[in-house]
Amino acid sequence: MRLATWNINSVRARLDHVEQFVTHHQPDILCLQETKVTDHDFPLKAFTKLGYEHSLIAGQKSYNGVAIFSKLPFAPAETRLWCGRDDKRHIAITLENGVELHNFYVPAGGDIPDITLNDKFAHKLDFMTEMSDWFAARRSDNNRIILVGDLNVAPFETDVWNHKQLLKVVSHTPIEVEHMARIYASHDWIDAMRHFVPEPEPLYSWWSYRAKDWRASNRGRRLDHVWITPALKPHLKAMQISTEARDWEKPSDHAPVIVDFEFADLK
Repeated sequence: MRLATWNINSVRARLDHVEQFVTHHQPDILCLQETKVTDHDFPLKAFTKLGYEHSLIAGQKSYNGVAIFSKLPFAPAETRLWCGRDDKRHIAITLENGVELHNFYVPAGGDIPDITLNDKFAHKLDFMTEMSDWFAARRSDNNRIILVGDLNVAPFETDVWNHKQLLKVVSHTPIEVEHMARIYASHDWIDAMRHFVPEPEPLYSWWSYRAKDWRASNRGRRLDHVWITPALKPHLKAMQISTEARDWEKPSDHAPVIVDFEFADLK
């Protein structure tokens, strides 16, 4: 099973990018974040043509939005309203083999890493606290769960281009890293990307639009993640970050992340 996660930064603006990516990489399941479109206006027919007969979407106009497209049958799984807001940041499915997949778009948090000065940052930390509490309450040794998405935190020093310079920049501040560590511990998650590319090797999935040549400057951050519960570790097969997508015309600032699994019980 090939799984891909991608903050597309407007699915309608980059539908040709999706088609190009899917044609080349052929993911069985594609999770998108920041789709920025209502369910009514979502270009579902384009995904059906690409072979995705099964879909789950949750969107709103101009902001946020998450979607899951699958060539494999699934049923919707349990979700909730995070921080009491219906702002389309989480959906989940259960595959026929019992694997549960969660697609998250964690709030970015604004520009000022201070909860007293920045409501957006306070919301981000509250959202992450609820995530850790929710998964801790559902914890079981037998759970087969995959968590993917734009979590908007680069937790390790080598997940950013310059650790010291970014310590006060939202996405890499100590308090955000601490909150992410709590989520990580809530279900003994395994970082699938770092399973294949261990520290201290740098690993990025996002590059700012500000750089004229993003490859030359390489001032990246790893904001996109794929986590698995321990029961799924034996099924991990491979991982790659599709950096070529960042070179396409008017790209998303995020590159797709692909993780391959080996499941004998997939139909």
